[in-house]
Amino acid sequence: MTEQPTLLIVDDEKPTRDGLRAALEDRYDVYVAEDAQAAFGLLERERFDVMLTDFRLPNEDGLKLITRAKSLSKPPVCILMTAYGSEEIAVEAMKRGADDYIAKGRLQIDELEMRIARALRQQKLEVENVSLHQQLDAKFGLENIIGQSLAMQEVFEIVQQVAPARTTVLLQGQSGTGKELIAKAIHQLSPRAKHPLVSVHCAALSPALLESELFGHEKGAFTGAHERRIGRIEQAQGGTLFLDEIGEIDAAIQIKLLRFLGERTYERVGSNKTLTADVRLIAATNKNLEAMVQAGTFREDLFFRLSVVPIKLPSLRERAGDVPLLAQNFLREFAKENDKTVKDFAPDVLDLLMKHAWPGNVRELRSAIERAVVLCRGEKITARDLPESVRGLVTPGGSEARRILARNDLTMAEAEKQMIIRALEDTKGHRTRAAQILGISRRTLHRKLHTYQLENH
Repeated sequence: MTEQPTLLIVDDEKPTRDGLRAALEDRYDVYVAEDAQAAFGLLERERFDVMLTDFRLPNEDGLKLITRAKSLSKPPVCILMTAYGSEEIAVEAMKRGADDYIAKGRLQIDELEMRIARALRQQKLEVENVSLHQQLDAKFGLENIIGQSLAMQEVFEIVQQVAPARTTVLLQGQSGTGKELIAKAIHQLSPRAKHPLVSVHCAALSPALLESELFGHEKGAFTGAHERRIGRIEQAQGGTLFLDEIGEIDAAIQIKLLRFLGERTYERVGSNKTLTADVRLIAATNKNLEAMVQAGTFREDLFFRLSVVPIKLPSLRERAGDVPLLAQNFLREFAKENDKTVKDFAPDVLDLLMKHAWPGNVRELRSAIERAVVLCRGEKITARDLPESVRGLVTPGGSEARRILARNDLTMAEAEKQMIIRALEDTKGHRTRAAQILGISRRTLHRKLHTYQLENH
């Protein structure tokens, strides 16, 4: 029989503690604590998979408790609850290492269970990713990254050239463009493929935790450091270290990382002993690091070290010809995963997929197709199976645009023409602003103006 995950509930209100225990104990081995001190004691004695803590506690707030929990060698998933919900608390919670944040006033047990399960899945993936015995399977190979567009073929060519080298690579591109997949492909095609690929999401950790995560720490290096911790650099020995969202690291860690790249040496936090590591670095960012250098928030010397070989990943809008290929691949994947008999798309669906701007890039397309497969009632995905944003019922044009697109007496082409006319009227003919309202590029707008004979509008 599989052991239940262990869950620690920290809340100073007994009814809340008891209520959550009763609701969750059928799926988790539940412990409770009434304050941070009691929680500290339990964390030192027991290994927890999940910690659910209130923000307001009698002696320490929940943020400090999360920091303490995340310093453990095997930290739990941490979810913060608060009745004092605010954007500032949410941001600070994530900086301290919280995996999620939920307001008590809107707390639903079903949603809470879903968030816990999602966070546990993510943690499991991260643990697998840093294992010294990790072996990448074939799905991470370059041949399985889909793309026949010229933009993607150029990316593939650079990947094949750079993979055998030892040089540092900087992956640049919007969120959802597949930077992590490309990093895995570079590693898989390199001589280091038999050694670990270790990933770190820099934006998910506070500076103090990120330093410990990268370089490791000695026992007693700081409050809560109860044992030595091996850092990700040490774990990646002989392999590849992938630093996602590199633009989020602070100045102190930038200096330490620069030294490591130059000398391949580092020290654990709390130690003066110099260690060496043979590790290749691949970094990724969705930020403009050159602009950050100009603004003084990112070191110029580190930027040059990181960007020896820069690879710019195109947005999905820049490789629109790949949308049908990706969509068909996702359809097959999710049909098999969900045991569905869905085999194809209705004729108008691919047209809708091609017209959508995909601000979330490949990740958004993947999610849209997964939803469509799950909701599909036959063997072909229809427009009603797609998210409203893809069907055109929710657009930057507001309620008037929704009204136009929702009319049953208009074809899609007629509705699109009416939206373009309305956008031009609203902007007094300013085509750049009209394109922004419509969520398309100025070049696309010019093409559509020609198609619908609206050049003089």
